[in-house]
Amino acid sequence: MKWAVLAVLGLTAATACTSADETAPQQSAPPTNSSPGRPSANPSSPVTSPISPATTPPPPSTPAAHPVSLQALMAKKYNGGDLRVGRVLARNAAYTRYFVTYRSGALRISGIMNLPTTPGPHPALVLNHGYIDPAIYTNGRGLMREQDYLARRGYVVLHTDYRNHAQSSDDPRSELDLRLGYTEDVINAVHALRTSQSVDPERIGLLGRSMGGGITYNVLVAQPGLVKAGVVFAPVSSDAVDNFNRWTREDTQVSNAILRTYGEPARNPAFWRNLSAINFFGRVTEPLLIHHGASDSTCPIAWSRETLAALKSAGKDATMYTYPGEEHAFGPAWPTSMARTVSFLKRHGL
Repeated sequence: MKWAVLAVLGLTAATACTSADETAPQQSAPPTNSSPGRPSANPSSPVTSPISPATTPPPPSTPAAHPVSLQALMAKKYNGGDLRVGRVLARNAAYTRYFVTYRSGALRISGIMNLPTTPGPHPALVLNHGYIDPAIYTNGRGLMREQDYLARRGYVVLHTDYRNHAQSSDDPRSELDLRLGYTEDVINAVHALRTSQSVDPERIGLLGRSMGGGITYNVLVAQPGLVKAGVVFAPVSSDAVDNFNRWTREDTQVSNAILRTYGEPARNPAFWRNLSAINFFGRVTEPLLIHHGASDSTCPIAWSRETLAALKSAGKDATMYTYPGEEHAFGPAWPTSMARTVSFLKRHGL
């Protein structure tokens, strides 16, 4: 996986939770009404005084969010829609595979959609693939096993290519913006699915692996309530600094441009903190399932343990399965992980 695999997300990698064996998940406490780490929705009431309304001082203005931040994604208005179902790519007894495009801001994003042959409307999943060099990426590449497995179990599957991939529109600022545009494309994919008559708009979830796991974290903190549940496989860190240091620094042309624009993490910690989903887990409202191989040499399992600990600390509904001997791509344990995934999705209304 190249540096870019993780520039898109963020988390503080470090702490360790007790590792669960393959048969015993680590699970957080169920969500509570409190949301640690989330700003209060009710600011304290102003003090009453005999001052007339005309002389009452105006409330302090809220600084605008940096355009490259999770706060900017929280405030953004999304226009996902105009889902265009194109040519048939493949057909079998269980589902038909289509080339599709949809709107994401000023761009058009390509992808594939697997549509079950059983009567709908169906639950649906947006699949968020890991890093593949855009120069070699082709439409629908990545998560091929998952696309097939889930469609055969009755899910409409929309696998998004992201901007700058396959037949998607180009975004020349994507790398300098630390690929936050990918998160925007996934949010708009959910909105696009809601326009399909084949989809139950109230039963949409997310599944991502590696970089796509980080994108999934970003969506959950940026747009709580958008989907019903999330699942991640071998995800990157939820701390942007971890990901930058592991992959991006070695690409000096890209990293130098980023550091000239935003500064080193030690010199501009606020910018990097605001790219990191771990700092906003109090906003999450959906249950999350994490799968991670204990022998993953690409995305250290410590990152997922840190993510789980942060979610638990925020009182969120999060579960993690670890798989002894499994590497980044998953091998013998993959069928077990997928059976657990479908069980989790059904338990949460998907």
